[in-house]
Amino acid sequence: MLTYDPFATDFTSSVWRDMWRLQREMDDLVSRTGTSARSSAYPAFNLWSNQEGAVITAELPGIVFDDLDISVLGDTLTLKGTRQSEPRNEGETYHRRERGLGSFSRVVQLPFRVEADAVLATLRNGVLHITLPMAEADRPRKIQVKSA
Repeated sequence: MLTYDPFATDFTSSVWRDMWRLQREMDDLVSRTGTSARSSAYPAFNLWSNQEGAVITAELPGIVFDDLDISVLGDTLTLKGTRQSEPRNEGETYHRRERGLGSFSRVVQLPFRVEADAVLATLRNGVLHITLPMAEADRPRKIQVKSA
């Protein structure tokens, strides 16, 4: 059995060093995707509601507002967008590229229908904040009881 010798200087040692590095990176990739803390849904959302409506926050680092498309239909919110690649100067080479690029789409069913004309969205410091007011028809109403 061959063993890895980090102090060897011949060609064989550089092959073993590359194989060792590949093994570590594969182990890291498998361990990151196997944990329950990571979600395959992008972007990750926080959603909470009260008697007035709901609020969604989503982390979108590097996204500009012009690259987002937010739509609401009934009780469904759709968020689509594109993450552009970072510009690189000539001669620069990636050594690690972990941040995803390209298009994404996320659909979330809300706990009630939304007043679509009153939805507000802001993007600041890489966090999208969406305020979703509850549709008037879905708001709780106090029912008056009459005596018979």
